[in-house]
This record gives sequence, C-alpha cells and structure tokens, in this order.
Amino acid sequence: MISPPPPGVYVPAVLFFDEHEELDIAAIKAHVLRLAQGGVAGILVQGSNGEAQHLSQEEKKQAISVTRITLDENGFKDVVVIAGTGAPSTRETKKLNVDAHEAGATYALVLTPGVWPKLMTLDNILRFHRETFLTNVKVADASPIPTMVYNFPGVTAGIDLDSDAILELAKHPNIVGTKLSCGNIGKIQRVTSTLPPCTFATYPGRSDVFIHGLNAGAAGVTSALVNIVPKLHAKLYRLWKAGRAQEAMELQARLGHGEWAASKVGGIGGIKAVVAKHFGYGRGYVRGPLKAVDDDKLVQHKYYQTLVDLIEDENRCDLSQF
Repeated sequence: MISPPPPGVYVPAVLFFDEHEELDIAAIKAHVLRLAQGGVAGILVQGSNGEAQHLSQEEKKQAISVTRITLDENGFKDVVVIAGTGAPSTRETKKLNVDAHEAGATYALVLTPGVWPKLMTLDNILRFHRETFLTNVKVADASPIPTMVYNFPGVTAGIDLDSDAILELAKHPNIVGTKLSCGNIGKIQRVTSTLPPCTFATYPGRSDVFIHGLNAGAAGVTSALVNIVPKLHAKLYRLWKAGRAQEAMELQARLGHGEWAASKVGGIGGIKAVVAKHFGYGRGYVRGPLKAVDDDKLVQHKYYQTLVDLIEDENRCDLSQF
C-alpha cells in the first residue's frame, strides 16, 4: 500500500527571483532552510504561490532539486518535498511527474486544468487525473511517484471538485491525497470521514480554516501564510494535538487575520516582500504579469501591521515548549 504524506504543516513555498526575473538560488535556499527550521512537515514546490505557470520545464526541475538538496544537506531529510505538476495537457502533466521524481520530489500535486472550463465535465476531469488521450495509460499509473488532487477554483476558472469527485479519484491506489483550497469544511469532513489521513491525506489550503480542518479530520494544512510564520503554524498544530483547545483557538484567530492580511499586501509579491524585509533574504520580485512589491513601501499597506505582529511572535516562538 502506498502511504500518503505524513500529517502536519505544509507550505506552498514562494520562489524568489532577482531583478532580471532569474531564479535567486541563494534566497531560495535560505527560504527552504528557514521553513524547515520552522517545523514544517513538507514543502510544496510549484504550488500556486510558487509561480509554476511562469517557469520553464528546466526551471521547475531545478527548483525541486535545489529544495531537496538544501533539506538533505542541512539535516532535514525527513521533510517531504511535494511538486506541483498540473499542466493544461495530460501529456505535459505526465512529463512533469517524471521530472519531479528525478529531481527528488516524493509526491506530485496535480491541478485540474482550467483553460477550457466548459469542456471539463466530471467525466473529463476524472479522465484527466487517470488517463492520457495518447496512450490510454492512466496518468497516476504513469507517474513514478504518488499523486495528489489539487482543487483550487480560484486558479481553474471556477472548477470546483466536490467530495464525490475527490472520493472517486481516491479509489485509484496511486492517488493518495488532496489539497482543498476551496476552504469548504463540509467537503473536508465528508472526505476525511470516508477516508482517514492514514490512507488518504486531506489538507485545507488556507490558514483561516486550519484548526477547523483539523477538527473535521484533516491531516494538517498547506497554506501560503506558512511562508511568513511557519513556527506559529507548527505551534498551533502541536497545541491542538496536545488538547490545549483554548490556546489553539486563540492562535487560530490570529492566523485567520494573518491569512487575510497576506492576501491584501500584494499577493505572491507581497509575501516575498514581507519575508525579505523581516528575514533578510530575497526581494519582492515576481514574473509578469504579476506585480512586484517594494518591501520599503509595505508600511503604507493597511494590513501590514497585522503581519508584523505575527512575525514578532514568530521570532519569540520556541517550538521545544510545545
């Protein structure tokens, strides 16, 4: 039996560029190391926050490899690397799965294509995740690593897989989990009450539903805010596991405000700018058509102070106490 990713906190890592939009390898390594030291169970490379759509095939493979090597060289061999491999075509997705395996990823997270939303019927979505139109070989079978289903209506032209679709895909022995960025707690609970995390791992994709997802049976969380405050997410997870419900819920409320603030200070570029300003590596550069954020101008944003307050707690957080 193929095992799903272990439970815990996962991060869809942002990918740093220099002023010429080339990969900033030094900043990428520094970020990976800080996340690992912050207690994450795994790093998602080429999630939506990793600008996968803006990378060449070679760059995608390089980003995965740099992440895996950085973890291994610094004593974090147990930290899982998940690679986002969704592409507009089944053929390309299969190739990206192979590349991810060769670069050191343990799992592949596959986003449902949203280029032709009216043509993506349920049958076609299931076919995409299972089959290729060229060889009639199942996509998951063709992958050398286990796959996970990525449901994110915000980047797939509104396509939103329901719990029936997720559970149908989960029947495939090589599909071992899902990331649900739709934030639907009812959907999470329907999936987890049918398939526990030890057989099929379900992760909400937002920090503002972290503890609510855990209470509904989720295996953890995979959230963009973890890029900024990984320790606080690890702390919440440990508080919840220890049954310290009131403390966990108080921290959940703050992370909920942080989730909202991170979405308001400039999206992906804003997250990079906040990290650069407070942790000393990288800049807020992105690839067009996204807009870069100048870390020196963050103070002008209405929601910036919310993130500053969280970062101050992050810097004081000692995970050995939890």
